[in-house]
Amino acid sequence: MADNVLLELDRRGIATLTLNRPEVHNAFDAALVQRLTELLVAVKERGAARAVVLTGAGRSFSAGADLNWMRAMAACTEEENFEDALQLADLMALLNSMPLPTVARVNGHAYGGGVGLLACCDLVLASNEARFALSEVRLGLVPAVISPYVIAAIGERNARRLFLSGEAMNAKLARRVGLVHEIAKPNRLDAALEDQLGMLLRGGPVALRESKQLIATVTGHQLSADDALKRRTAEIIAQLRGSAEGQEGLAAFLEKREPAWIGQPAGGDAGGEA
Repeated sequence: MADNVLLELDRRGIATLTLNRPEVHNAFDAALVQRLTELLVAVKERGAARAVVLTGAGRSFSAGADLNWMRAMAACTEEENFEDALQLADLMALLNSMPLPTVARVNGHAYGGGVGLLACCDLVLASNEARFALSEVRLGLVPAVISPYVIAAIGERNARRLFLSGEAMNAKLARRVGLVHEIAKPNRLDAALEDQLGMLLRGGPVALRESKQLIATVTGHQLSADDALKRRTAEIIAQLRGSAEGQEGLAAFLEKREPAWIGQPAGGDAGGEA
């Protein structure tokens, strides 16, 4: 488990966190969520870092939730699912409220919860070959836990389109909707990252921290979802994971078939609880 997220701190104070499950496209499971949370807390509390870079090992940034893990969780009680979802909600809140500048180096595709991680970072640099999607509805689910941060990043209007369609975006569209700040060819991604880090390191550490707080104060937005919102989003996904529609969506994806609601007449009963 200790190797599922790697931490490297360089002499400049750049803490690089690498999601390290390339064999499953850096998908989340409970162990990865726990380890990434632990390392973010360690970086925050030790005070040795000037900035945080979040990236993925291999060809993908993150495929979001590990579907085999989600299928196993669907067999658990709603309370167990709630507690599990709340851990992810706490991770997102922690990343979003980090006092240090945070930069996502998006080396490859980012789906579902992977998009949530990007939305929690201050700067997002992406390969022009990366693709992005909030495809939860196609599994009979919703992007509940990540929604406060994704909506803050892309706005309500874009969220209406992307949450409902589940469509994949290329890097240009992701930049246009506000999810990504800069795109670069894969062989130029590290150079683009160095450019951004160079600019960040020219800022005073206290001023950078206060700038993040200032933005939250002026906009009236909290740096992380409050406890009531975190609990409500965790409740929503816990309910949907155990619903008939959620279980059918996950089963269909894993079995590489269409879910039962495809081609169903309008008003038909898909058997879901959503």
